[in-house]
Amino acid sequence: MTVELEIVTASGRPDLNDEAAAAFRERWPAFIFHDQIPPQYISRVNDYFADFDILVLADGGVAAGGWGVPFVWDGTLADLPDGYDSTLVRSVADHEARRTPSAFSFMAAAVHPDHDRQGLAAAVLSALVERATAAGIDRVVAPIRPTWKSRYPNVPMSEYASWVRDDGLSIDPWIRTHQRMGARILQVAPSSMVIPGTVHEWQQWADMPFPVSGEYVVPDALNLLVVDRETDTAVYREENLWMRHR
Repeated sequence: MTVELEIVTASGRPDLNDEAAAAFRERWPAFIFHDQIPPQYISRVNDYFADFDILVLADGGVAAGGWGVPFVWDGTLADLPDGYDSTLVRSVADHEARRTPSAFSFMAAAVHPDHDRQGLAAAVLSALVERATAAGIDRVVAPIRPTWKSRYPNVPMSEYASWVRDDGLSIDPWIRTHQRMGARILQVAPSSMVIPGTVHEWQQWADMPFPVSGEYVVPDALNLLVVDRETDTAVYREENLWMRHR
């Protein structure tokens, strides 16, 4: 049976917003949505970069989606943002300062569980690359969140990124998706997301108790959560991995 695919902008199909949110929210852990940076910028991102927020429809229903942002980057490793949060901030600042973007970054891509293993994630990334190319942007990067890194939260991202299979590709499925599209690893995004909270807040977000101060393995977290009960703080600092497509 042939499935008919259609690519649309999320802004052009507001009637699908609830369906898309329901389909994709489960792909990320609850604590991700408590990152304090995105709420300060996401409305402007939606306004400024609507063409870079897409949905893939299968027979009219939401099957996959993704979005990204253009920003100014001189092409050197030293000039890369620290990761997801700082890329978001830079993209908005560059747009508001009327600086011409020289790079495009994928920020997120997800596939509805009913459409897994059909190559739709790569289709989303390819569609975004095409839109960046049409906008005259020739550098494409991404601070990716490797799928299996949460299985090894005690391992630094730099070491995890070096683990490969017999065929030379990464052990990680999401890194492999990018590699098969021709992307290569650049460097670790050391503070891609920083999510602070009280101990009580993090106990709710992680759905687990933190009875003493220390470092904790949290389900679906790529790195350890640092808890200090004396100051009633818990801070999660997530490493991502910068990869370059072009």
